[in-house]
Amino acid sequence: MEKVTTFTPYEFIVGEKIHISGGPRRGDWLVTGVGSKGVTLQCPISKKEFIWKNFCYLSSKESQVWPMTTGQ
Repeated sequence: MEKVTTFTPYEFIVGEKIHISGGPRRGDWLVTGVGSKGVTLQCPISKKEFIWKNFCYLSSKESQVWPMTTGQ
């Protein structure tokens, strides 16, 4: 037996509030669209929207303050 790490693509839901903890897309986002070309995320502060190919994997779900205004 070998230790294996498994990643599962995350199925985004429109209206979902998410926090990405690292990488170039880190921070708080609102999911505003889900389609064949990817997921549309909106910054809750600037309201700018970006469409990215699905890239996230579920890490955890927690109750927390959103959007975070510090530590991003």
